[in-house]
Amino acid sequence: MADLPPLREVIARHGLSASKALGQNFLFDEQLLDRIAALPGSLEGRRVLEVGPGPGGLTRALLRAGAQVTAIEMDRRCLPALAELGEAFPGRLDVIQGDALKLDHDEIMGGEPYAILSNLPYNVGTALFTRWMGGEEWPPQWTSLTLMFQQEVAQRIVAKPGASAFGRLAVLAQWRAEAKLAMKVHRSAFTPPPKVMSAIVHVEPAAMPEGVSAKVLERATEAAFGQRRKMLRQSLKGVPGAVEALEGLGIDPQRRAETLEVADFVALARALT
Repeated sequence: MADLPPLREVIARHGLSASKALGQNFLFDEQLLDRIAALPGSLEGRRVLEVGPGPGGLTRALLRAGAQVTAIEMDRRCLPALAELGEAFPGRLDVIQGDALKLDHDEIMGGEPYAILSNLPYNVGTALFTRWMGGEEWPPQWTSLTLMFQQEVAQRIVAKPGASAFGRLAVLAQWRAEAKLAMKVHRSAFTPPPKVMSAIVHVEPAAMPEGVSAKVLERATEAAFGQRRKMLRQSLKGVPGAVEALEGLGIDPQRRAETLEVADFVALARALT
């Protein structure tokens, strides 16, 4: 195992500071990082995709756990620190400089199964998550997601029907996957400390319901939760056939979206599909 200098020393030597524009917050606690890396189970010999490694805090933990890591980093300032980490773990770290939102992750990972672990930059976390949870092909090439979010976003992902946080993210996360809140992380663990608390969500693919188009479900949930205070007959009127489908399913169109079960949205999408 490589004998690595403390993260703070690496950051100071390279003159790095967290970029607000890129949504960066650095984690220095090595024990906490090792606990995060352990959440998906053993990573020995497994391929892992990490988005936004920054100076490589979580990357270290993934490499210590035995993973073969591919990291996508947009901030060129962090590349020298990541290059040093690659030298400490020869042949185990591949760094791609670029925007993760514009890259094909499955192609990058060579068509092989991979886990995704990331302390996601706050400004792209939701967009990446909805992308990973979308698409008609299921199960996906990724085997699990272990992602750091603002705690409010994490709670929206794992929320149950009827809860104030229940919405589009919960339906997308739960209709064909198992999502759980794996760990809360106090704001003081970061440098600089963000204004909000953070939490880690762990997601594993489950069976996809038959006869349902993911695109149709995504469109229906986007419309239903786009105007949360309105009844479904109003919020879904822009989705052809949706109100009639609700009535055919025995769902009162006067209800609001957050009162429906995930299974209700699946049934609606199946009827529209």
